[in-house]
Amino acid sequence: MTVTADTKKRVVIPGARAGDVFTCEDTPSGIVLRRIYRAVEKKKLTKVQIRKAIQSWKYKPAMSWEELRSITREL
Repeated sequence: MTVTADTKKRVVIPGARAGDVFTCEDTPSGIVLRRIYRAVEKKKLTKVQIRKAIQSWKYKPAMSWEELRSITREL
């Protein structure tokens, strides 16, 4: 494959999308471009999904509120 730089030293890379980031390495055999992959962003939960997750949460506290109050209450 051959690409040609324009007057502003730009080259179009087949398969590249807008916003892709590449590292550029100058080797004795030529220039090597390597794509830097970004971490995939997690999708945000909707309010309904958050409420459902909170309601189905099965957290068992280590102590009751009364025990916690008695420990943290000043004498």
